[in-house]
Amino acid sequence: MRHLGLSRRGAGTRVVLVHGFTQTARSWDVLAGRLADRHEVLAVDAPGHGRSADWRTGLWASADALVDTAGTGTYIGYSMGARLVLHAALAHPDRVRAMVLIGATPGIVDPEEREQRRRADEALAHVIERDGVAAFIESWLANPLFAGLSADNDQRADRLTNTAAGLASSLRLAGTGTQDDLWPRLGELGQPTLLITGALDTKFSAIASAMAASMAHADHVVIAGVGHPAHTEAPEVVGEIIMTWIAGLAATA
Repeated sequence: MRHLGLSRRGAGTRVVLVHGFTQTARSWDVLAGRLADRHEVLAVDAPGHGRSADWRTGLWASADALVDTAGTGTYIGYSMGARLVLHAALAHPDRVRAMVLIGATPGIVDPEEREQRRRADEALAHVIERDGVAAFIESWLANPLFAGLSADNDQRADRLTNTAAGLASSLRLAGTGTQDDLWPRLGELGQPTLLITGALDTKFSAIASAMAASMAHADHVVIAGVGHPAHTEAPEVVGEIIMTWIAGLAATA
């Protein structure tokens, strides 16, 4: 069976990393290096990105491909990757033993608002195809969500390795506008879950608080002074929180 692009480092209990939109597996390099001190770390290229740029799949099929590629372990996802991990946990609870979701959402509740987002994602896909990756990344990183990033950590060079066709297909097939409303299914999730948000990311912090209240075994940690890409803005802090949390799971198993 064909697998998603994958990099591997370290040894120990398995941790699987799933990046956000416009990124690749390499976006985790700093955090992955820290986690690899104690864990086998697998970083995956999501469909439409990196070595998986030619994959054209929606979120449920992507979730299947993810667990087929990475196997059983603790799954860590950021933004788009967090949504993908959430789907994988629902579809394959025996493979996703625990999860860390950074800047996650279970979807848009209102059907009309969801359709508006789908149309916006479609329009953005057209812009990528028309203007190319370089112009799109320039405008994408100007989004207020990424105001805390700088030239030192915005991973622009890595983002530019993606293709216009791959990014456009990701928006059309796996964007928030096409995502099912998973809020009613959060109660099905029995896996230990750590939700992480930046304090400056007020929208996703509110979403994470509501998610934690709807899940059986979820904790929500807010990182001071950072925004949506909390793990990129503060990798040492987030890395320590994640490793301490995973170690706590092992101690109570």
